Amino acid sequence: MSPKHDKRSASYNELEAGTKQARPIQHQRAPEIQPYGKIAKLPIALDEKTCAAACDNLNQILADTITLRDMYKKHHWQVAGHTFYQLHLLFDKHHGEQDELVDQIAERIQLLGGISLAMAADVAETTMIPRLPRGREPVPVQISRLLEAHELILKEAHTMAKQATEAGDDGTNDLLVSNVIRTNELQVWFLAEHLVDVPVVREKSASAGS
Repeated sequence: MSPKHDKRSASYNELEAGTKQARPIQHQRAPEIQPYGKIAKLPIALDEKTCAAACDNLNQILADTITLRDMYKKHHWQVAGHTFYQLHLLFDKHHGEQDELVDQIAERIQLLGGISLAMAADVAETTMIPRLPRGREPVPVQISRLLEAHELILKEAHTMAKQATEAGDDGTNDLLVSNVIRTNELQVWFLAEHLVDVPVVREKSASAGS
């Protein structure tokens, strides 16, 4: 082998050695550092039992909120009819607000020392909201399903807020009351008004008398 070839090989080997540290280490696996359902207690002046109970409650609310959020996106894509434009925008706005709630709830679970649900399969197993058909439904049915989901979450949130208060968990109570309940109540109002059967152009009694 010529000295020139040896020099090239040495340079290539040096180049290879010099890039090893910069290469990503792929296909890594390891045991979980914290199993789901276990509390890694933080110094937040709440006992572990209180944190565990709050995490259980909040994970239920989280699963239902993720499901409601995704319902809004489904209906945003599939809405039809003469109110398409208005509802297309409203559904997307509500989707964004529910997405903010998802993040707030998940972060509360984490700071309580718990593990928040995240993957679709786990959410589907946990949510109390009935599964929707894959196809498109009429607008009144879409809105009715959304209202039913909102009411389910509100019932849960009221009960869980009371439990948090009794346990001295003011942070969880505040999240449920100030964020979850108030957001869902406001969205219910905006939705429900679309199901009021009122004339679009002329009052019925006026048209009958003319």
